[in-house]
Amino acid sequence: MIKVEGVSKTYRIWSSPTSRLLLPLAHRFYRPLAASHYEALYQKHCSEVHALSDISFSLESGDSLGVIGLNGSGKSTLLQIIAGTLTPSEGKVTVEGRVAALLELGSGFDPEFTGKENVYLNAAILGLTEEEIEARYDQIVAFADIGDAIDHPVKTYSSGMMVRLAFAVQVHVEPDVLIVDEALAVGDARFQAKALNKLDEILARGTTLLFVGHDLNTVKSFCRRAILLDHGNTMQVGLSDDVIASYLQLVQQHQLQDKAVTVSDAPRGFSLDHYMVEKAEIKGYGEHAELSFGASITINMEVKLGKSAAAPYLIFDIIDAKGLQLTGRRIPIPTEDSIAGRLELDLMLECRFQQGVYRFRFRIVDAPTIEDSRLLSRQDDLVSIHLVEDVRDQFTGIFPVPIEVNWQG
Repeated sequence: MIKVEGVSKTYRIWSSPTSRLLLPLAHRFYRPLAASHYEALYQKHCSEVHALSDISFSLESGDSLGVIGLNGSGKSTLLQIIAGTLTPSEGKVTVEGRVAALLELGSGFDPEFTGKENVYLNAAILGLTEEEIEARYDQIVAFADIGDAIDHPVKTYSSGMMVRLAFAVQVHVEPDVLIVDEALAVGDARFQAKALNKLDEILARGTTLLFVGHDLNTVKSFCRRAILLDHGNTMQVGLSDDVIASYLQLVQQHQLQDKAVTVSDAPRGFSLDHYMVEKAEIKGYGEHAELSFGASITINMEVKLGKSAAAPYLIFDIIDAKGLQLTGRRIPIPTEDSIAGRLELDLMLECRFQQGVYRFRFRIVDAPTIEDSRLLSRQDDLVSIHLVEDVRDQFTGIFPVPIEVNWQG
């Protein structure tokens, strides 16, 4: 549905209005005669900002991709190019089907028109006939839930009312591709819950979703894959959980860039100030084990410690094949018991999961409180298990929870 091939976007910043007028003429007439002199002139009077550099990915029908990154990384520019409101400097974008894009507050609305008039205008732009709009109008108004304001000019709307009406139009035109850029952050909690339920519904119908947001939980919930951008470059494309972990690591590296802190590589991950899991294995199996449902295993690991953490914790996560975190455990690290900055730990657990491959992720954080946590190490894929037994006849979902059943009568 979406194919992005080598897309780049460069903005030129001119030193003066005169240079903006004369340099393009010089490019056409003077450059063929004196290329080197023209280049010097261009460098003097024009600078370039590279918003995007060689971005490529593709999305199939019904797929979903989250676009994350720090402010200024090029997320909104990429979405505008895909939506067709901005042209790339290089590369090609191919989009199939009806596209609905919620790029910014009030985009596509005429402030002088009423909410009703803007519903008809927006839906017509998105390709609906007048009969189709009439058939869906009541659903759109009910979803937006802005009352009598639907008959008032849009310029009198609050930001919340604006996004509710815009989102209601976009999701009710049954788009093949839905592009959302941070819009849901404006609505209140009640509207956000309704909007997320609607996203679930249209994804189940086969709509392709491209979502930009700083709400990582929403990205993780609705996007099977994610792309991480930094200064216009692709840092990582993959499962949402993995890309989000890399984004959090990037955030921390930016926070620490002015400090004298050593960031080094760790086996299959990231290490700060020497904190890492140096070795991990499943006793009796090694790094990978094929198991039956309910099998008990012991994961043995050696943890290397630095000295900067006031309250270090080891976080143990279980990740399924789609990159979703199933469960985990926060384990306080008893630094007073360490010998030469190292500790050995055994984790015992029963593997009561549905058939499939599961991997274990290890993180070390400095967390005096849950809200005030600093990532010190993250390591993926050190150990994994494969549950080979099909137990769908015993329970639904990924793993069972204790449920007592008492028939009455």
